[in-house]
Amino acid sequence: MILTRSSRLGVLVAVALVAVAPGAGRAQSRSGRLIVTVVDQTGLIIQNAAVSVSRQESPEGSAPPVLVMTGNNGIAIVGGLAEGRYTVRVEFAGFEAAVVRDVRVRGADVRRRITLRIAKIDETMTVGRDRQSSALDPAGSAFSTVLTREQIEALPDDPEELEAALKAMAPPGSTIRVDGFTGGRLPSKSQIRSIRLPRMDMFAAQNHGGMGGMMFIDIMTQPGSGPLRGSVDFNFLDDAFAARNVFADEKPDEQLRRFGFSLFGTIRAEKTSFSINGGGGYQYTSPIILAASPDGEVISGTSVRQPRESFNISGRLDHAISKDHVARVSVDVDTSEGRNLGVGGYNLLASAYTNSTSTAMVRLSENGPLGRRMFTESRLQLRWNDSRSESAVESPTIRVLDAFTTGGAQQRGGQRSFTFEFASDLDYVRGAHSWRTGVLAQGGSYRSDDISNYLGTYTFASLDDYEARRPSSYTRRIGDPNLRYSAWEAAGYVQDDWRVSRSLLLAAGVRYGGQSHVGVGWNLSPRITAAWSPLRNGSVTIRGGYGYFYDWIDSGLYKQTLLFDGERQRELNVRNPSYPDPGEDGLTPPTNKYLWSDELVLPTANRMNLGIERALSQESRVSLTYTRGWGRNLLRGRNLNAPIRGVRPDRALANVVELVGDAESRSDMVGVTYNFVRMTARRLFFMVNYTWSKSTTNTTGAFSLPANGDDLETEWGPSGGDTRHRFGGSFNLAPFKNVSVGLNVRAQSGMPYNITTGRDENGDGVFNDRPEGTPRNAARGGMQVDLGGRVSYAVGFGQPRQGAGGAGGARVVVSVGGGGGGLAPGFGGGAEDKRFRLEFYVSGQNLLNRVNYTGYSFVMTSPFFGQPVAAMQPRKLQVGVRFGF
Repeated sequence: MILTRSSRLGVLVAVALVAVAPGAGRAQSRSGRLIVTVVDQTGLIIQNAAVSVSRQESPEGSAPPVLVMTGNNGIAIVGGLAEGRYTVRVEFAGFEAAVVRDVRVRGADVRRRITLRIAKIDETMTVGRDRQSSALDPAGSAFSTVLTREQIEALPDDPEELEAALKAMAPPGSTIRVDGFTGGRLPSKSQIRSIRLPRMDMFAAQNHGGMGGMMFIDIMTQPGSGPLRGSVDFNFLDDAFAARNVFADEKPDEQLRRFGFSLFGTIRAEKTSFSINGGGGYQYTSPIILAASPDGEVISGTSVRQPRESFNISGRLDHAISKDHVARVSVDVDTSEGRNLGVGGYNLLASAYTNSTSTAMVRLSENGPLGRRMFTESRLQLRWNDSRSESAVESPTIRVLDAFTTGGAQQRGGQRSFTFEFASDLDYVRGAHSWRTGVLAQGGSYRSDDISNYLGTYTFASLDDYEARRPSSYTRRIGDPNLRYSAWEAAGYVQDDWRVSRSLLLAAGVRYGGQSHVGVGWNLSPRITAAWSPLRNGSVTIRGGYGYFYDWIDSGLYKQTLLFDGERQRELNVRNPSYPDPGEDGLTPPTNKYLWSDELVLPTANRMNLGIERALSQESRVSLTYTRGWGRNLLRGRNLNAPIRGVRPDRALANVVELVGDAESRSDMVGVTYNFVRMTARRLFFMVNYTWSKSTTNTTGAFSLPANGDDLETEWGPSGGDTRHRFGGSFNLAPFKNVSVGLNVRAQSGMPYNITTGRDENGDGVFNDRPEGTPRNAARGGMQVDLGGRVSYAVGFGQPRQGAGGAGGARVVVSVGGGGGGLAPGFGGGAEDKRFRLEFYVSGQNLLNRVNYTGYSFVMTSPFFGQPVAAMQPRKLQVGVRFGF
């Protein structure tokens, strides 16, 4: 067959098309993207989880899996995937690995939501993550300590003691947050899912910070999940289990009876869950009176009880709006009443008063993705509070400095308030950059009619002056105490975390905020940090940063300027009055007046730090941090009507105190922390931390007046909380089956206190005059050491409920996404994996029964001058039982 020229050309074109067809087909094949959201059983996102994606059609070993870590929004994105079927494996320490097969990529975005379930410690977990990259995570283990369930159980059961123990374990100045909110009541241990302690300053722009709140102790509460579960517990303490206080001749009466309960579970699987927690109690203590009588004899005794009754109940509902969006609402009601308050120390029985408080709180939150690259989280807290006080005796107060105080407490009325806190954050991830922006608004309205010192107070410099009926001053508040006012604060921020390389992370941000009643200023707060992980195994992390912070001004200070403006209420101040009647001159004496300066600006602080963290092994880590800070625009009082050669410029007024912000502070701190965790059958946990710090300032607080005129240079001295040495330690072990032992130790060097003459030499009516040449806070108290512990024995019975995930065994609790499982709330390790569980425990504080002095007489005219006058609780033991299902 003979082909024509045109035929030959057609054949050539056809052959060419056939030759290029496979290549053309490949060019037209589409690539897709896999978006994986990782959450725990409660729907909370899990950061820094390892997501491994491998193609199923490829021969084993021919194509290595792609490894990606989830970001702050719990999302991992794997792009450039050819069409086909893939296997996704997700791992995170403390959780069972999840494997999802046959995930089909067809050229478009494919979304998967993968839930991790908490794992038992005795199960093998291998986490294939890029350790060098994960070491740079500011929320990771390199910069924080996450307590285990057993460690939480070893902490004190009393909420106030629990708060003190957590702050002792964390760096100085740390602030407690519960579910992202500050303020409010600390939850009971049965409600706590996880506790995360900071080890390094956090300079992220999303943190408001303030003068001392840049580090947060984050507490996450337990949501409901799984089948219906709950617990009931009872605590008991009696003076029979306590030692005698060093200032008492015999053991004072003391008793505590507290109960608690919890119930939670799933309403609709993978959709809605609930939890209910409550408790209450009755307790009484007997305050120790240590005073001096007019004849010089020491008055001591414990003849009065201080009873307190309390009750609280809270409920929480978690609901998955969609596969990736979760909403939560919780309601908390808390009431308490205390009687015979105010008695103890120098205060005699007539100083007693009653206080009752009630609080209702609603919290709403939501989080979930927006589109392909964004994640949002918002929260709102509404709080109503009512507090009332009433004196047991209505009479003028007689006060002999550091000797005794008698007469009525002069406490009457109270305050009602409504406050709110709203915050919303938006994350946006693109390439090596993780952007976050957000807003914060908080404030409230207040209504008060509380008043104190409405019958007047006589102050005597010494017992000799009291015997001679020669008071140094007479003060009294008169006028209308009814007041309504409001205040608010708002802020916004933006931050970028730039992962420059696998070993280097740079973060920079800026925050801006403003407050009502304060002049609008720049209030810009720049922050910058750098984290470097030089070794591929991620065992060493070096981090440094700088931050400029501003702080809100307490709304109570604004209230004081409204009340004592010279008209609404008058604070009378009579020097050297007659006694027991101030006399005719005392009917309309000059009054103190407090002013809110129009030029007031927010207090500011500069902070910089440098830290290094090293993993010594898979079980132990050590960190070292240095922080330097200096504060500006700190608050103090300026007396605009101070006496000049004994005569005030405006004789119609006494002190005219203006709130100004021209004081300063300086601080240095070095902290060392060591952790050892071995989660075998014995579940060993060991942590110690040591902090050396030095802090000086030239102010004792808002409206405080300098002792010597208006010269701030003479006011430089240690800050009130300047504790040079602090040590904290925690130890947990399960030495035998079903037995858990925990110890917590806290030690610190003495705190500073001021020395005053007891006389009002400058005639301003304020008894803060110091001896000549004596700086402020020149004296120091003694060292304090407190050892607490808990021993528990738990037994289990009944077959585990199907799907409960086990009710016993040890758990790892993580800062994001922990908790859940089948563990009854409030239980640690021990006992078998059973449906029901019964635990008996004994906890104690100050087990060494060491005498820790907490107060000293600092007035030179006092018969107790230079001596300790108060001490911490002696040894006391508490027993309890808890039943869970």
